[in-house]
Amino acid sequence: MRNSLKVAKWEINRNMKNKSFIISLLSTPIIFLAFMFVPMLFNSFSADKNVNVYMHDELGVWDAVSEAVKNDEQLNWTLIQSQEDESIMLEGLPEMEQSVYIVLTEEGLAKGQMNMYMSDDMDKSFGNEVGILDELLRQVQIESIGLTDVQKATIAHRVVIVPVYAGETGAIESELKGTVLEAADPMKRIVPGVFAGIILFSIVMTGMMIFQSASQEKKEKVAEIILSSLTPTELMQGKIIGYFILGITQVFVWLVVAFPVVLWKFDFPIVEYLFVPETLLLLFIAFSGYLLFAAIFVGIGATVEDMTATSNFQGMVMMLPFLPLVFIGPILSDPSGMVAKVGSFIPITAPSILLFRLSVLEEWPWLEIIIALVILVVSIWIFMKLAGKIFKMGILMYGKNATPKEIWKWMWA
Repeated sequence: MRNSLKVAKWEINRNMKNKSFIISLLSTPIIFLAFMFVPMLFNSFSADKNVNVYMHDELGVWDAVSEAVKNDEQLNWTLIQSQEDESIMLEGLPEMEQSVYIVLTEEGLAKGQMNMYMSDDMDKSFGNEVGILDELLRQVQIESIGLTDVQKATIAHRVVIVPVYAGETGAIESELKGTVLEAADPMKRIVPGVFAGIILFSIVMTGMMIFQSASQEKKEKVAEIILSSLTPTELMQGKIIGYFILGITQVFVWLVVAFPVVLWKFDFPIVEYLFVPETLLLLFIAFSGYLLFAAIFVGIGATVEDMTATSNFQGMVMMLPFLPLVFIGPILSDPSGMVAKVGSFIPITAPSILLFRLSVLEEWPWLEIIIALVILVVSIWIFMKLAGKIFKMGILMYGKNATPKEIWKWMWA
């Protein structure tokens, strides 16, 4: 292990002195923040523009609308009560800027459709802001029918269908007896899941450099010199440890740069959501994913001498960690479905799919999680053994790239 740690230290020092790695280390969080905040900046500029909302009110809801707009800090409306006819207002609207004309009439209420006219410079997304009027108009509609108070209350009370699995019927009985069940906060699952996903992405991306490192040392015939003082297994382990530390360092730098900005910009208790027991399990899954893919990268990298001649093969290997993205739709739409369950038991897809599922599911299927983790740990052990055999033979093979037949022979030698 001492020799492996020496190799890890050497890999860390070599990459930390590499300008491209340092530039990538510092520029990546800045680029992510730019993609996050630049659109928000443009949206804030457009949101700061005051909108003149002319309202022709025949329903007597002016006071209620004024109060609703006043209480909503997101709206930059200047409400103006208009007595002008629709035809007269439409003539002047094309010459106005950031202006809207809303017509609330008895006829429109009966039809269930109110007209809203906008000046040409208005954003189409303004239609979402007008949703604040929906509930008010619905109440006016109910009042106009002439129902009793009990009927009005019944209509106003919306019916919600809540999905409950067969094993949760006791919760329904408890609620019927008067116990109010508090819904679980989804952010307590999503935030740790996203955090673990970022770590998995970062260390796997850094781990891909193992592929190039092993191939480069083989091409430059440095491996013979290195292996004169340590074993191939120690060299392989050192590379895996070294690039793991580089990946964690990369995550730490990202957090140092991005974390304060996120806390400043968003009023969100992210630290509270992160320090939960579930985070430890999710991090274990992320680290296991790195070890699995690192074994693949270091083993295959030792069989390749000329990377330019095997660019297609290299691309296929590099795409393995992103294979679960093909199934992202079915997984997110049904995290307890067959696709998600099967993907959790396949070693290559298990780390990412488990993180997706556990970030969405309200109740974790512990039996499935335990089975998936056992399969994943056993697979890592097998992959490490096979990678060690491939690395031992491939790193000393010069002049050509290993064929699939040769790799298969080395694995079972």
